[in-house]
Amino acid sequence: MPKTSELPEMVGEFLDLSKQYVREQTIEPAKKLGRLAGFSFAGGFVLALAAIFLAIALMRLIVGALPDGVMWSGLGYILSSFAMLALTGIMMWGLTR
Repeated sequence: MPKTSELPEMVGEFLDLSKQYVREQTIEPAKKLGRLAGFSFAGGFVLALAAIFLAIALMRLIVGALPDGVMWSGLGYILSSFAMLALTGIMMWGLTR
């Protein structure tokens, strides 16, 4: 049983250990997780932007390969939409395997 004169020292030591534990077990891992989430969000954004640009390039390629005319241009948009849906389906199928 500690003496009453040692009690303030023990309380101070307990508070220091508690602060150190909280810092090591919660704050530091949360910082690492936040950093990882930030990089993941940025990477996802860049990949989504790249997919949009590739979809536009594919659409322009298909429309450019078809003859001139409003009907052909509309068909190019429809064909490129189906192509992007097919690519998305193939990617999702490959990811779920």
